[in-house]
Amino acid sequence: MISIIVAIAKNHAIGKDNQLLWHISEDLKRFKRLTSGHKIIMGRNTLLSLPKWPLPKRTNIVITDKPDESFEGCEMVFSIEEAANKCGKDEESFIIGGASIYDQFMPLADKLYITRVDKDFEADTFFPEIDTNEWNLVEKSGSFAMVDGSFNYTFETYEKR
Repeated sequence: MISIIVAIAKNHAIGKDNQLLWHISEDLKRFKRLTSGHKIIMGRNTLLSLPKWPLPKRTNIVITDKPDESFEGCEMVFSIEEAANKCGKDEESFIIGGASIYDQFMPLADKLYITRVDKDFEADTFFPEIDTNEWNLVEKSGSFAMVDGSFNYTFETYEKR
């Protein structure tokens, strides 16, 4: 099973200059809880944006177009198809970014774990629109406020119809 996990601003922004736009402690805890013990699939820029890699207690799979490139502790693949073939039907694998990887995996995904940030952000990277004809909202948390009051956020889970 292929799941996408992402935090999205009101204007669908997810990043700028290869960095996240916010630091939400509860979102990071949720990410760790959901992805630990599973395969995580990402593009090379997402890997390079991480403060430390590979992410522990997960199989880190990196999609790159550079055949001579390798990163310690990571499994390298060279296409979306090769990455998708690493995902078992009976085990959950997580797509963790970036934007082009999300775009290419949307048709293949079975589940979406969304952190919905209730604010617009200036960004250069965006998540595609979630088509409600294709995706069913199965779980939504209450609204949480950032300690500094800068914005609210919710956790949502979608399953493919």
